[in-house]
Amino acid sequence: MSERIITGFHAIEEKVLRAKDSGNNAGMRLVYSKPGPRVKKILSAAKEAGIPCSQADDRSLDGMVQALPETSRDHRGIVLCLSGEQAKTKNLVEFDEWLLAARAKPETERQTVVVLDSVTDPHNVGAIIRSCDQFGASLVVIPERRGAKDVESNEVIARSSAGSSAWVPVAVVSNLVRTVQLLKENGFWSYGADAGGENVTKMKFAPRSVIVMGSEGNGIARLLKEQCDTIVSIPTCGKIDSLNVSVAAGVLLYENYRQSL
Repeated sequence: MSERIITGFHAIEEKVLRAKDSGNNAGMRLVYSKPGPRVKKILSAAKEAGIPCSQADDRSLDGMVQALPETSRDHRGIVLCLSGEQAKTKNLVEFDEWLLAARAKPETERQTVVVLDSVTDPHNVGAIIRSCDQFGASLVVIPERRGAKDVESNEVIARSSAGSSAWVPVAVVSNLVRTVQLLKENGFWSYGADAGGENVTKMKFAPRSVIVMGSEGNGIARLLKEQCDTIVSIPTCGKIDSLNVSVAAGVLLYENYRQSL
């Protein structure tokens, strides 16, 4: 496997801290140019984690990020290089295995799954994963088709999630309808986000919840929407007819979390 390049302060810092906590720094190295305050903080944590650090000029860093998507090329003076096992995404899980573990937990224990249908913009996926981390979601489910491509190595997702993509479990599945059916068979209650649904501030999320988010253009696919036990909407007062999907997901996740406090 070729070396994987990570940029973005948050994404790098989270992976460094994870290596520090786990004691596993194999296949990791940092390359930096001029060490500003934020870079110094990361380098200090890397030293404690035993991660090799080397200094180079900005031109060298520019060359290292050349193959990344345009939005990920702003290295801001530091890049993290991963090779071997470290280059593989650790938060990807097999859905069947995750469900088996979830089934064994008490029915009253809060578990929240977010299902993304046709959410193809990696910035939105990353922002949703960030909200999932902040509000304690247990799993994000993304389809093999009609989803953000290459979720295993998408640096736009890593940056947009501010490092949360290193922590939140993600399952990539071939059939969202069947996935939601299996969740319902195991005690989950499904909620589809769409206009005209029940006011989210006036309903109660079940301890085991599935929040289904559709694309901003077409919403949730018909067959998947039919699997939703309840359609929920967010009351707004603006002049535009809808929220950005990542913002809407954040609001629903917050309400789900707030109700559990």
